[in-house]
Order: sequence, then structure tokens, then C-alpha cells
Amino acid sequence: MGLRSCWKSRHKNGSGWVRPGHAVLLWLCVSQLGCPGSGAVGESTAVVQRDAEFDVTYDDTVTSGNQTIYAFNHTVSRNKSEGVRVTVDVQSEGMESPILFVVRQKQAVLSFQVPLILRGLYQRKYPYAHVGRTLCQPPTRAASETQFFFIDVSTLSSLGTHYQLRVSRVYSFTLQTDKKFSFTASPSQPQYFKYVFPEGVDTVIVKVSSENTFPCSVMSIQDILCPVYDLDNNVAFIGMYQTMTKKGAITVQRKDFPSNSFYVVVVVKTEDEACGGPLRFYPLRPDELFDAGNRSKVVDVVVSPAINSEVYVFGMLFCLGIFLSFYLLTILVACVENRRGSKKREVLLNPPDMSPAETASLLGKMPASPYEYGSFADNGSTLSSEAVTDSAASTDNNYGYMERSLDSVGRSRQESLSSVEEDDYDTLADIDSDKNIVRTKKFLFVSDLARKDKRVLNKKYQIYFWNIATIAVFYALPVIQLVITYQTVVNVTGNQDICYYNFLCAHPLGALSAFNNIVSNLGYVLLGLLFLLIILKRDIVHNRALVRNDLNALECGIPKHFGLFYAMGTALMMEGLLSACYHVCPNYTNFQFDTSFMYMIAGLCMLKLYQTRHPDINASAYTAYACLAGVIFFSVLGVVFGRGNMVFWITFSVIHILATLLLSTQLYYMGRWRLDSGILRRMVYVVYTDCIRQCSGPMYIDRMVLLVMGNIVNWSLAAYGLIERPSDFASYLLAIAICNLLLYFAFYIIMKLRSGERIQCLAVVCILFTAVVWGFALFFFFQGLSTWQKTPAESREHNRDCILLSFFDDHDIWHFLSSIGMFGSFLVLLTMDDDLDTVPRHKIYVF
Repeated sequence: MGLRSCWKSRHKNGSGWVRPGHAVLLWLCVSQLGCPGSGAVGESTAVVQRDAEFDVTYDDTVTSGNQTIYAFNHTVSRNKSEGVRVTVDVQSEGMESPILFVVRQKQAVLSFQVPLILRGLYQRKYPYAHVGRTLCQPPTRAASETQFFFIDVSTLSSLGTHYQLRVSRVYSFTLQTDKKFSFTASPSQPQYFKYVFPEGVDTVIVKVSSENTFPCSVMSIQDILCPVYDLDNNVAFIGMYQTMTKKGAITVQRKDFPSNSFYVVVVVKTEDEACGGPLRFYPLRPDELFDAGNRSKVVDVVVSPAINSEVYVFGMLFCLGIFLSFYLLTILVACVENRRGSKKREVLLNPPDMSPAETASLLGKMPASPYEYGSFADNGSTLSSEAVTDSAASTDNNYGYMERSLDSVGRSRQESLSSVEEDDYDTLADIDSDKNIVRTKKFLFVSDLARKDKRVLNKKYQIYFWNIATIAVFYALPVIQLVITYQTVVNVTGNQDICYYNFLCAHPLGALSAFNNIVSNLGYVLLGLLFLLIILKRDIVHNRALVRNDLNALECGIPKHFGLFYAMGTALMMEGLLSACYHVCPNYTNFQFDTSFMYMIAGLCMLKLYQTRHPDINASAYTAYACLAGVIFFSVLGVVFGRGNMVFWITFSVIHILATLLLSTQLYYMGRWRLDSGILRRMVYVVYTDCIRQCSGPMYIDRMVLLVMGNIVNWSLAAYGLIERPSDFASYLLAIAICNLLLYFAFYIIMKLRSGERIQCLAVVCILFTAVVWGFALFFFFQGLSTWQKTPAESREHNRDCILLSFFDDHDIWHFLSSIGMFGSFLVLLTMDDDLDTVPRHKIYVF
């Protein structure tokens, strides 16, 4: 009798027993609410089933003693998709227990309680009395089919609870291509809509936008499966998803969805912390409920076809074409230079007023082949009679520099390199005394700082190349492994917040999410390789000249050491590789991949600029790379601990200033000073003798001007960092390196012109071209399409559409232009002193 009383139901219109076909379904509800004799509830529960209609609001009351079942039926068509939405509103206050709503469909069950309790951070609870849910629509194979679904309403509260129930059709359930659709969503009323791939379209981009930054929301792409995860606490269970404030975009490929369709789900979060918003409430008691207020958000959705394979191919060909054109231009310039050299050779072979003996004498000093001229400079090997005379007559003004005969130079070139070490020249006290005399003269010439054997210095500077090649291998391999793991995690979890892409212009290819950001780094690699080929050509030409005992190569111009140039070219190639790795999944944890070799390049350029006129006293590769390793170490510390950490910024600023002072002292005294226990005593003595006892100006005015300006710049940068504490520490550190490089380069050019030297036409063209390219490159760099200094949702507010060939965005153009700018900068360092190739070294000033 107890079970029979549970099944007994009465309609409000007086109808009798429940239809037998629903007995099994009612048994589930009976087992939950209990029956007389079961011990769960002490009174009988009346189950009432009523036929219901769409778009009708049902006002009713539910208690623990009665359960209501609403039966609906609708026609489902295979070629037409209509959504069904259930809306519930509970107006009773102070309820003992929530009302449970269970929606039973053919292939799915949806249940929720009202008030709906959603949790936030720190277990904060937010109740929602108004709930709206869209029912999952299982696919049908028939052309048309009538389906039934039932909504069971029950509660454990003994008091009557009033509710309103409304079921309506969603006629605009399917999104149309390139048509904007607007709707409103809230935490308790999520929305999702269906999209079907049109014929011939394999990839689409789903763009979601809103005029309001908050409340924070989540957009998700899910397959056509039941159930649909459309609440804040489960939206991340399946599919692809990302948080958003004003903008969001996800590129969807047909191959990932076997049904050729997907759901676009929009969920409003209960709190804004995930989008960078404030936390307004803090829990005072564990079970305290918070009123979230009005968190409705108006959202616009547009689904547009993405680019096709032709755009991919054309974009890659465009990228290759730009940089391969530099190879063609290099070959053209080399041919022009060789032709000019051939014309000079013809003039020298057939001079109008020269005797055969003079011609034969001149030919002995000429290069064996016109191809031994450099690719980017007029490296003519013929020395005029005036230059030879000046060189021979200037021995007295050379301050210890001894003119070596060609025979002695030729013999020394034949000695074995294996027994030559740099330290062999720095062990005797008289040599050290001679260095003190030479390097502390008021006016220095290159011959004073190019006294060591060339073979020794070549070995010293070749270590730069081999060291950076070793560093590149050991650095790049784990980086590649890590970014592959990052991309795998993104693809498996669907979490689009891991990587900071420009989602409005992120074109996938295979497993890569933003192929265009990766392929645009090709310029660094190709131009770095081209620079290495140019250096190799110059190195071969120079070595041939040394083998011929060419006087220009031996005793004139800036000493040619190519090890640092090889290291620079390798660093440029590695910058392209590591930048591509960073853009596989850009975020703050791997930003150092993109900047490490930028520090290397800036440091190597400064070392090369200093080595140009200080070949004997330039830093060794071990010292240089150790310092650069310290810079990268501080970069990592700054990224991890530098945000708002005053202790870190004070420590870094002190180290920055001390390093500036030590480097300034090293440069001013040309390394002829010691950092030991007597340093303070010597400093006091210098101050007393030069400032107190007699007021005398600095001995090296030019060097002092450079170092004072350098200290002003670096102290200002240190003060800026200490006061502002920029969140992007890696870029701040790179700005310090670039400012010092530009300052030193400007000083070098000014002093070169002051010394009466000239800059050849090719070098001037390179300087102007590079300056223009860098100007445009910086413009695109500061567009800021994404930033990992903010939350992923805030970063997406900066996203913009592609601007070049519908394939490349602003940052890709920055990659193009910056790679060209770096290549041009290297050419400037390579060619700016080509005017000195026929000038004796004892006439070239050191500054």
C-alpha cells in the first residue's frame, strides 16, 4: 500500500493515475523523496504529472509532500535546429531547502537547484534565484521526429515554496556565418548556440565581444554532445575555452569536430578576479552567502571564415621573398665592388705616364685577383707612394711601435700556431711596464693597442664564436622541448589562457596555434646566415692578403679580427630560433627565451665596437659570457620576483650603479688599475692631488665625456627603475643595454668625424637605411597586441586583426623589420671603418 500511495497522483483538473509508461521514471523520484514505510520521509508524497506547453509561465508551489512533473513534446528536424530553454524563478525567501529541477530527455538528464549556489574564490557562495538553462539537443537521424522531455520539480522543504517555470523555443539557435548575434548572459543564465560549418569552409574564427569590461566571462567551444558544460564551475571540463572582458576569439577547425558543427558557449563568472578585477567580498563565516548583484552582460558573437591554404602559401612565399632579396642584393653589391676593383686594376696596369719598371714595381703590391676585394667595402690593396713614405717616416711618432719588414712578418706567419699563447707576452716585468707607458699616453693610436701577435688574438676572438655555438645548442634543446610541452598542454586541455596570442590573427597549422608568429621569425635566421657568409668572404680575402704579405693587410687599417662578427651572426640566427620558440606559446614564464640572445647581441655589438680600436685589451670570451650570464640571471629574477618587490629593485639598482662605476674606471684607465685593498687609499690620493692640491682637468677629455654621459644615462635608468618599478623587467633590462649601445655608437661616430676620418658611401647608406628601418620597427613594436603583464582576458583587449596579406599582424611586421634592422646594424659595424684600410695604424686615433 505504501508504494501504491507513492505512485498515486492527482492533477489539478481532477485526472487520476499516472500512465503506466512512466512508472520507471517515477520510481527514480520516489526513491529520492521517500515513501511511507521506507523511513526516509514520514508522510506520503503525491506525484502530479501535467501536460505542459511552450511559452507558458507556470506558477506553482512545491513542498516535500508533493512532486510535479511537467511533460513536454516537440518536433525535432534533422535539417533544422531549434533550442529549448528552461527558465525558473523562485521568489520565496528564507527557504529551508532549495527546489530541485530535473529535466529528463531522450539521451540526457539535466538537473539544477534553485536558488543556484555558485562558488567563487576562498569558497565564497553566491545564490541565484533566477536560473535559465538551454537544453542539450541530441542529434536525430530521422528527417522529423517527435521527442518528449519531462521536468520534475521537488523539494525537501515542508513549507510551500512558490516558483515560476517557463519553457520556450530558441528560434535563433543556429549562428549564421558573418552575421552578428547579440544576447544577454549571467552566471545563472549561461547561453550557448550552435554553428554548422558551411560547405567549402574548413576553418572559422569565433569572435565574441562586449561593450562592458566586467563582469568577467568565459567563452567555450564544445562538440555537439550531451551534457553541455555551461556553468562557471564546469565550463573548463571539455573543449576549448578562454576568459574575456571585451574581446575574445578562438579559431576552430573542422577536423576537430566530426559532426561538422560545434556549440559556442558563453558563461559569466561569479567573480572578476580571473579577468584582473577586484575581489569585493571576503568570507566572514564559512556558510555565509553573498549577493553578487546584477552580473548580466550583453555579448555579440560573429563567426567568420578564416583564411584558406592559398593565403598560407602566399604568406610564406612573401616572407621568403623579402629575405632572399637581400641575398640577391648582396650578390649585386659584390659584383659592383669587384667590377670597380677590376677597373682600378686596369688603370694601374696601363697607366698613361709610367715606365715599365714602375708598373712592375706597383704590380708587386697589388692583389692577385680582383675578387680579393671585400663584398661591402673598397678593400683596394694598393698603397700610394705617399702613404708608404708617411709610414716609413713616422717611426719616431709611433711611441714604441717598431716597423716590421715584410720578410720578418712573412717568417712569423710560418710559425706554428700551437705554441702561441696570449700569456706568453704578459709575463715579463719590462713588458708590463711598457704597457703602462703605452696605454697611459694622452694620445693613443691603434698601433699602440695592436701590438700582440695577430695569431694569438685570432685564437682569442674565435673563442667567442665557439662558445656562443656551444651555448646555443645547450640552450635551444631544452627550450624546444619545453615549448612543445606547452603546445601539447594547450591542445589537450583546451585552456586558451595559457598562451598570450593575438587571437584575432592567430593562424594555426598542424599542432601550432599561431603559425604566422613563428614563420615571421625566419628573417633572423636567413639574414644571420647571410651575415655569416659575408664575414666568411671577408675573412678569406683577408687571409689571402696576409699570405701574400700585402702591406695594407699587415700594417694598415683597423686590425681584422672576425671572431666577434661570427658570434654576432650566430646570435642573430639563434634569436630567430628562440623567438619562434617563444611564440609557440608566449607567456611570462618563457619570455626570457625571446630576450636572452637580444642581450647577447647588444653585448657583442658593444664589445665589437670597443675591439675595433682596442684589440689588445678587449674582454675575453669567458669574461664577456660570464657577465652576460649574470644579466640573464637577473632577468629571470626580475620576471619572477621583481613585480612590486622593493628589496629586489634596491639590490638591482645598487648592483647596476656599482657595475657602471667599475666599467667606467676600466675604460678610463685602459685596464691599468687594480681592485685590491689599496684602492681606497689610491682614490683619496688622486682626489687630493688633482682636486685639492691643484685643480687639474681630466687627462683623457674624450673618454671622460663618454663616461660621464654613460653614468648619467645609467644612473637615470637605475633611478627610473627604483621609482617606477616597471612590471616588464626583461624589457627594462634590454632598454638599458640598447641605450648604452646607442650612446657608445653615437660617441664613436662623432669622434671618428672629429678625428678627420670619413665614412664611405656604402656605410652611410647602411646607417641611414638602418635608422629608418628601426624607426618603423619600433612603431610596430609599441602597438602592443598582447601583454603577459596583465591577465589573459585583459591582454585580449589589445588584440587586433591582421594587417598584411590577411596573414601577418603588427608584431609579425616587427619581426620582419627588426631582423632587417639588426642585419643593417651589423653591416654598419662591418663597414664604417673601411675608409681606413689604406691608412697606417700609427695614424689612426684611439677613442
